[in-house]
Amino acid sequence: MTEIQRVVMIVHGRVHGVFFRDSTMRKARELGLAGTVQNLADGTVQIKAQGPAAALKALVLWAHEGPPAAVVSEVEMSDEPPVSGPTDFTIQF
Repeated sequence: MTEIQRVVMIVHGRVHGVFFRDSTMRKARELGLAGTVQNLADGTVQIKAQGPAAALKALVLWAHEGPPAAVVSEVEMSDEPPVSGPTDFTIQF
């Protein structure tokens, strides 16, 4: 059985108004991850994702680039214990 891991990312740069949340949701679902993505008031985007390590690594790499219109300047990342319950990846408003 694959070990489930969880990561929280804060993405800095031009990441609001460039379809970052929608693109993140699509990428995470493609990778089979669960979690959420949301815009924060300070202009960053927060991604909380969990799933197999290889899929998380792929999402982390993707987050450093984001969708074509985004300009990512930094990605802060921290590991957290997995949580039970989420099985889909959604946008939080």
